[in-house]
Amino acid sequence: MDYDEQLDRALSETPDVAESGDRFTVPDPTVRQEGNVTVYENFAETYDRLARDADHVVKFFQSELGTSAQIDDKGRARFTGEFRQRRIAEALEDYVESFVLCSECGSPDTRIVTEQGADVLKCDACGALSAIPDI
Repeated sequence: MDYDEQLDRALSETPDVAESGDRFTVPDPTVRQEGNVTVYENFAETYDRLARDADHVVKFFQSELGTSAQIDDKGRARFTGEFRQRRIAEALEDYVESFVLCSECGSPDTRIVTEQGADVLKCDACGALSAIPDI
């Protein structure tokens, strides 16, 4: 196998990673009040874009907002209490900073893995392992 074939093989087996984080955008939360419940309408789109488990994301929101929450059959998050869109957006920014973006290179190409019994953030772009806070 010559050099060009080896290079083509290596490039085909590596994950696609863009050179800048500009391709990564988090959708703004669409929030509405329904009695004493705040409904996060585009919650499913959000956790899908973040490539994170819905239960992990909603657990973080419960902790951050200090309320109970559940995910309904349409993929919307329902929080007990009244929360403004700005408060939900701030909590989402905190989640992205703590559980999505690599602390070394800033890439969103990360995943939560368990290493030696602890959950850590592993970056697919630079290979860094970062500690993540408990929820």
